[in-house]
Amino acid sequence: MSNTNFNSIAPVYDGLSRLVFGNALRRAQVAHLSLIPAKANVLLIGGGSGWLLEQLLRYSPLVKVTYLEASEKMLKMTRRRIGQRTPAALPNITFRLGTEDSLQYGETYDVILTPFLLDLFPDERLVYLMDRLCAALHPQGLWLFSDFWPTQVPAPAWHRLLLRSMYTFFGKVSQVSATRLPDFDRHFARLPLYELEATAFYGGLVQAKVYRKV
Repeated sequence: MSNTNFNSIAPVYDGLSRLVFGNALRRAQVAHLSLIPAKANVLLIGGGSGWLLEQLLRYSPLVKVTYLEASEKMLKMTRRRIGQRTPAALPNITFRLGTEDSLQYGETYDVILTPFLLDLFPDERLVYLMDRLCAALHPQGLWLFSDFWPTQVPAPAWHRLLLRSMYTFFGKVSQVSATRLPDFDRHFARLPLYELEATAFYGGLVQAKVYRKV
């Protein structure tokens, strides 16, 4: 199961995102942070350069975080960012280079965040990833999802064109193996989760959702 590699565009990734989407993707990522319990044990996987981690620590400075990132450059950027801006939080953060396979046996969390991560993988890999994450989530734990998930079915033409362009670009520069959006409805429906909240952004192309584990 191959993994993506954002090392090559790590320094410019945030700038590219804001150039295309403005603040929409950032707004989606923070939409439900207020639901995280004050002293939760949190897994943030695929957090990129650390912007979301910084926001999480502002909302909930007492949380304990495992920051799991597959890009070595992104992980270094995150360490530097937090060290410069919220150094007091460093003792409560475990920085870990790797994928879901880096989760240790019996390791469980109160909250899992997957910011614009799940759209990167084809179905077989996504099933494996989501199963691993769900197994690591405590009963009654929260899964905060933010990603591209059109609210309209079928999606408008401009949604489809933009998504096709993104998959072509990231497939070339970052080895993203997926070529289209997963059927997120189907993938979440098979897991012991129920939806608590949902908010749409960027003309309905992006959604932020909160699931609770049964």
